[in-house]
Amino acid sequence: MSDTPPDRLSTNPSSPYYDADILARNVGVRFKGQDKTNVDEYCVSEGWVRLSVGATKDRHGNPLTVKLSGPVEPYYRNT
Repeated sequence: MSDTPPDRLSTNPSSPYYDADILARNVGVRFKGQDKTNVDEYCVSEGWVRLSVGATKDRHGNPLTVKLSGPVEPYYRNT
């Protein structure tokens, strides 16, 4: 595997951008210079992240998310 995380990644198993092998490598995301721990999905080329909002669920039982635009920097955390 490469040392660079993918351009787009999701933690939702029903998403086409979900990859369990990459998530197992402990991906971290820096958004606007701050480490975020509640990232549900990100896209570097389009410059956005989708963050989960607390423990709130939508009507389908999925976590409620908000999409924010800005510079996104994914990285592999050292374990």
